[in-house]
Amino acid sequence: MMMKNDSVISFKDVSKTYKKHGFLKSQSKKALSNVNFDVYSREIVGILGLNGAGKTTIIKSIFAIIRPDSGEIKIFGESPANEENRSKIGYIPELPYFQPQSKAIDVLSYYACLSGLSKEEIYQRAALILSRVGLKGREFLKCFEFSKGMLQRLAFAQALIHDPALVVMDEPVSGLDPIAVKDLRDLIVELNRAGKTFFLSSHSISELEKICDRVLIVKNGSIVREVLRKEWENSSTDLEEIFVKEVKDA
Repeated sequence: MMMKNDSVISFKDVSKTYKKHGFLKSQSKKALSNVNFDVYSREIVGILGLNGAGKTTIIKSIFAIIRPDSGEIKIFGESPANEENRSKIGYIPELPYFQPQSKAIDVLSYYACLSGLSKEEIYQRAALILSRVGLKGREFLKCFEFSKGMLQRLAFAQALIHDPALVVMDEPVSGLDPIAVKDLRDLIVELNRAGKTFFLSSHSISELEKICDRVLIVKNGSIVREVLRKEWENSSTDLEEIFVKEVKDA
């Protein structure tokens, strides 16, 4: 049983409303409504929902890109705005973008410097990280020479270069072929066994089924259900069926 102080991500009664100011009147959209969940150390937790359900708002809130209207968010027990904690997090966006003329080693160097690594540490880690994500020997290729799948692998490498304790991933297998998907899935499991915590958003229900300890289902800005691995492994109902039932129910 995990103790409360092992919480890596904590959302307590978090709500967020977006306001769009128009010429005659303003419009409001509730993005999050009293969201409560915790992600504990060494877990792999997935977040699943339809487009517009609130997944991106949750992820952006982890990095203080978006601030809630009410409630409390803690990352490693501190505010998401805590600069020291940000160096403990790796992030893979849904659509990674790197300057086309940048070499892979330049990309890794840039993000590693932001996390406080020295030039010596960067070059020691870069070759190993690129090898682990399937880009061995590609250090000096420019990004415009990379396929979409290779850019996704490079995004994984930049998220890992500073050896973060928590890795947040938004659609991590987007654009990858089946072999690459398996390679990165195996790497996530390997890193998790070595102590890293993963929080990932994905539309690939089958991938979440394979690796997650728990899955949070989001609908209309609320967590409507937490599904434990045993619920889809030890019954005749798979995660897809559980998800469809939850999002279709009135």
